[in-house]
Amino acid sequence: MKLVNDLLRPLFDLLQAPLAGLPALLGVLLWSIPVGIFALWVFGKTSNQRRIAEVKRRIHAGLFEIRLFNDDLRAILRAQWEILGWVLRYQGLALKPMIFILPPLVLVMAQLHQFYGFRGLAPGDEVQLTVQLPPGTAAGRRPELGLELPPGLRAELGPVWVPELAQASWLLAVEESGAHELRVVVDGTAVTKSLGATDRLLRLSPERPAPTFIGQLEWPSEPPTARRGPVLSISLGYPDGRIGVLGRDFEWRYAWMVVFFVLTMVVALALRKPMGVEL
Repeated sequence: MKLVNDLLRPLFDLLQAPLAGLPALLGVLLWSIPVGIFALWVFGKTSNQRRIAEVKRRIHAGLFEIRLFNDDLRAILRAQWEILGWVLRYQGLALKPMIFILPPLVLVMAQLHQFYGFRGLAPGDEVQLTVQLPPGTAAGRRPELGLELPPGLRAELGPVWVPELAQASWLLAVEESGAHELRVVVDGTAVTKSLGATDRLLRLSPERPAPTFIGQLEWPSEPPTARRGPVLSISLGYPDGRIGVLGRDFEWRYAWMVVFFVLTMVVALALRKPMGVEL
């Protein structure tokens, strides 16, 4: 997974760079267009288009039968039962394309989440830094903890050590905008962590993940921590991202995903006939 992230990270940084100063909604819309076209193309190439068209005709026939015999309860119930069966068949036909669409879609969304799921910090903000040590680290002693900060960051509080969780926390104050790199020192071993203080839609790294597949899939912005190292993961409490839709601002880290899915579906529906794909 590390190799995949190392390849995708500079690519998405390059593609996102022209969108960094745009509103989040416009950036998400621009990303939804190629993703919608790709998903539609894959669906057309990997699905049984003839069978899907036939199943849809059967569903429409059942709906027409309900309207035609709306005073015959037995006919209505029979038609509803048949429609349910055809809908289940349609879902089965749509399952195969999803096997090919979902893996690249998950990788794309994991990358975009680093840009749209969180907001950068600003001078005057405070943020919690949490260092997760491997389980059992706290057995019988408190590790030696240190924090080295670059100019522009200041430690307000910490370290606060919680032995039950094997966690150490600091409260940091942001004094200057920019891309900062801090160093957490545990028992003499230093581990770096990036911190972004910006109002632009740039890549942020809420967590430097543990060297697990899921951790690296969810947090691809930084390399994972070392295996069998003194630090399992390091996280920063960035504020949730914000996206404006129809004059309303939605502040939730997953709000952009909802908008992205809706816009991607709109793109796919709008282009299904020009691309000759049966959905």
